[in-house]
Amino acid sequence: MAILNRMESKRQLQLGELLKRHFASVLMEHGPYIYGDAFVTVTHVKVAPDLSEAKVYLSVFNATDKTSVVNRVSNHTHVLKQALVSRIKHQIRRIPRIVFFEDETTDEMYKVDEMFRSIKTMYPPSAHEEE
Repeated sequence: MAILNRMESKRQLQLGELLKRHFASVLMEHGPYIYGDAFVTVTHVKVAPDLSEAKVYLSVFNATDKTSVVNRVSNHTHVLKQALVSRIKHQIRRIPRIVFFEDETTDEMYKVDEMFRSIKTMYPPSAHEEE
């Protein structure tokens, strides 16, 4: 069975951007009470085709254990969703179920960048390659 990579519909993209924009504000307001000094940003929101579920990807900085920060946010989903609903209740009929995930894209970028740096130190360019 082949896995089809479906493009998101216009409505999915619109809802994802709406949730991302407003949820970022909710995190700025309520976040410090939940996860302390960590800096958490919403990097992407992926909405299911039936609009019933939204996967919110969080990027966590200034924290030693990023997974625990995402878990704390997940444990406070109800409070955060209530704050979100108060912001967007006139723009959407049904609020999707919200699930949080850690966005590891930035971490992967740093790992790849470090690999390139180590390759450059292991194999410095020769004099004729620099010209």
